[in-house]
Amino acid sequence: MSSIKTYEDLEAEEKRLQALLYSHRENIKDSFVAVKQGLNPFKQVANTVRKLFSRDKSNPLMTVGVGLGVDVLLKRFLLAKSGWLTKIVIPFFVRNYSTHFITEYKKNKLFRKIAGFFRKSKNTAAEAMEEMDTAMQEVKQSASSMT
Repeated sequence: MSSIKTYEDLEAEEKRLQALLYSHRENIKDSFVAVKQGLNPFKQVANTVRKLFSRDKSNPLMTVGVGLGVDVLLKRFLLAKSGWLTKIVIPFFVRNYSTHFITEYKKNKLFRKIAGFFRKSKNTAAEAMEEMDTAMQEVKQSASSMT
């Protein structure tokens, strides 16, 4: 057992045990942080799957606009010669994910970039592509920082 003979020995033992308790609590906290970081890729996959199967309903007008845009662009132009299953499945996933994407991304920046394509500009095509690459990198950074 312990060799506690005086009151000072008792106080010293109490301080030692308090320090040991604090050390164990910190180790447990560190372990939880490590587990959370280890599960982060699974959390990101789960969030992406959730975004593919559900729409963001915070802005109904935006949801309708995205739905119409996806229908026109994908179904009528890009997937015009594909099979009926492809025409149903791909727009479903794109529509769902894009509603989350537009909500997360700063809407003003996105609409400015889209409007910039339709305005006459002094920029060359290469400069426009560089701007789009920069915008896509910003989107990736903001998406990774949200998770």
